[in-house]
Amino acid sequence: MIPFYKKYYKTIIDIALILLTVYLFMLLFSFLYKIAAPIFWAFAIFLIIEPFAKFMNKRGVKKMVATTISTILFLVILLGVITGLGLIVTNQILHFSEKVPEYTQTLQNSIVLITEQVQSSINALSPDTVQKITEYASGLTANASKIMVGTLKFLGTSLSSVSSFMISFGVNFGVGLILAFFLSIEFESWKRVAREKTPATFKKVFEFLSENVIKGIVTYISAQAKLISITFVIVLISLFALGIKNAFTMALLAGFFDVLPLLGVSTLFIPWIIYLFIVGQTSLAIWLTVIWLVVVVARQLLEPKITGDSLGVSAFTMLSFMIISLSLFGFIGLIVSPVLIILLKALHEQGYLKRWIRTPEEEFPAEQTDDKPAVAEINQT
Repeated sequence: MIPFYKKYYKTIIDIALILLTVYLFMLLFSFLYKIAAPIFWAFAIFLIIEPFAKFMNKRGVKKMVATTISTILFLVILLGVITGLGLIVTNQILHFSEKVPEYTQTLQNSIVLITEQVQSSINALSPDTVQKITEYASGLTANASKIMVGTLKFLGTSLSSVSSFMISFGVNFGVGLILAFFLSIEFESWKRVAREKTPATFKKVFEFLSENVIKGIVTYISAQAKLISITFVIVLISLFALGIKNAFTMALLAGFFDVLPLLGVSTLFIPWIIYLFIVGQTSLAIWLTVIWLVVVVARQLLEPKITGDSLGVSAFTMLSFMIISLSLFGFIGLIVSPVLIILLKALHEQGYLKRWIRTPEEEFPAEQTDDKPAVAEINQT
């Protein structure tokens, strides 16, 4: 091991410093978001309302009036979408809640029937076989209980976290909207101050981030939005064709689960399909299985094209980084992780990581001289 450390100690130190920098950045961002969340939301809302306000301002409308119109239009559209979705989803949830006792009774009757059939089959088996089946069933039940208890605890914690998050989100969004309004009005003055007072080095860094990271983030978000929209449309049309009354809500749930790492639409469809098989609705279960497979296959075929060509980060790398960030920094880590992975990718493509991480010359002789012009330019500055 000593020769290994002698050879690679510089590499290990460089990688450790980069990981420490990433960790400190995530920690700093998490801290800043806790104390200044409305400011982050203000920038996000500003990016939405500013293009239309700028468009009207170029057509001769005063910036104050243009920003006011753009902000009001944004609020009207947002409230309209939320109200429309709320009415549809609430109506379908109420209809579903009225059917829950019927679904529960059907499931109980089916379980009783299956139990009677299994019991009659067990009576025809030998005692040793029955004992082995009983032991296996006991172990399976115990494991299932543990999983169920853990799942319920996780859901309870998640729901409480989501409710508190929604309350803080409402406050932060409201304050952020006001800040975005004033930022849009004062944007040109802030832009002029930044252009005159920002040091040249920071300008180069900002140009690099704008060209590589910000562009990559927008590309990543648009790619995910396309994939989620495709999932939503496929599920919605298919469920409507099957005559499912809660089709819109189920399609929304499918789109929501499609966003979550490692879960996907299987979280919705697999329990639903199992329930239908248990209660004897085999035809509908088969059709839902077909829909589920179509969605999964379509995503597997389209994801490399939509996400891969535009982003260039593998799904495994992205999901792994998101899971680690979620474990270390919570919800904010989940949000920031795509930003960091895109930044690291950009640094790698521009040759900075190769420059910053020293490797033994005898191990990677070609990489020591393969420096890109962009790296040399940064070093000169």
